[in-house]
Amino acid sequence: MSLIRPFRGLRPAPGQAGAVAAPPYDVLSSDEARSIVHGSAAGKPWSFLHISKPEIDLPREIDIYSPEVYAKAAENLQKMLAAGILARDAAPCYYAYRLTMGGHVQTGLVAAASVADYDSNRIRKHEFTRPDKEDDRVRQIEALNAQTGPVLLAYPASSTADDLIAAIAQGTPAADVIADDGIRHQIWVLADAARIAAITEAFDAMPALYIADGHHRSAAASRVAAARRGTESANAFLSVIFPHHQMKILDYNRVVRDLHGLEKSALVARLGTVFTVEDSPGPVHPARPGEFGMYLAGRWHKLSIKPELIPADPVASLDVSLLSDHLLAPILGIADLRRDKRIDFVGGVRGLAELEKRVDSGEMAVAFALHPTRMDQLMAVADSNNVMPPKSTWFEPKLADGLVSHVLD
Repeated sequence: MSLIRPFRGLRPAPGQAGAVAAPPYDVLSSDEARSIVHGSAAGKPWSFLHISKPEIDLPREIDIYSPEVYAKAAENLQKMLAAGILARDAAPCYYAYRLTMGGHVQTGLVAAASVADYDSNRIRKHEFTRPDKEDDRVRQIEALNAQTGPVLLAYPASSTADDLIAAIAQGTPAADVIADDGIRHQIWVLADAARIAAITEAFDAMPALYIADGHHRSAAASRVAAARRGTESANAFLSVIFPHHQMKILDYNRVVRDLHGLEKSALVARLGTVFTVEDSPGPVHPARPGEFGMYLAGRWHKLSIKPELIPADPVASLDVSLLSDHLLAPILGIADLRRDKRIDFVGGVRGLAELEKRVDSGEMAVAFALHPTRMDQLMAVADSNNVMPPKSTWFEPKLADGLVSHVLD
């Protein structure tokens, strides 16, 4: 099959997109989702959170991976279908998806991406996955007979694809929602066969696509396809694909609970062997790769790694790797970012004030602000068949769940 293909999207009925659209399932805790949906007298009876986080409609003590949770998701989906809140397009379509966050705008394509190309690494990865999270997504897909969480993909800049997608995003959108966080989500529908064929051809000419976010969702789709061998619709997965140059990666910062037995002066002295350390009168937003901000004992410092310590390797040269390899592991004793309870991660959308708050409260001892990973770095890692360290990228704005889903016939 082609790298991508159109599909019969399951979408909110006219006028219902605002009631349905929800934050991605994996950025909210169960309690946060309950608060959004059940936090007012009117509630949000048609929020897609009833499908993507169905534990909100069950007792709080329930295991979120229990069979009852997936059954509740299926039940809630059927309720929304029966009520006419969601409806499926009659013919396969492509969809333009525009995200607007302040002055930042990115416009991409909603499509069904090839599982075979994922399996062959033409759709490239840059993260390891966890079996328990894969299992969760497999059970969700099987219970719903649908993929509801889109995988965020990037395509190498193509003026042909850019123009074809921009041409869809004209006129009145089929959905136009401003979410609670102020992000605007707009969807346009393309059903014209000739234009669909032109888009499919443009993507088939591309050497690769790149997973930005959604490694567990794509891995789960591959497993479902293998289990449903011969089911054509299962051989593709729900994706939203943006040109790489439009995508926005924010910093993904680190906070550490203690100084690993060091006094503050001793820590600064140790840092001086690897970094140039400068006091700063205010918060440090790293201006370039190799530069870090450190908040310690109520004061900001600018750390600049010594240039000779930056290798050519696409993974080891990442700022997240430089911080881990030259500071977190050898000085603060944090070698396993996935399992060490002494470290936590703060997305740049929360700002540097969140780092100050975590340290000033006494919860954490020190915070590090990083320069954002760039899309070309992500693509270079994926092209080299390597993986990034955990928590390397924080993409904003994020896609909404519920605006387009992919049913498996």
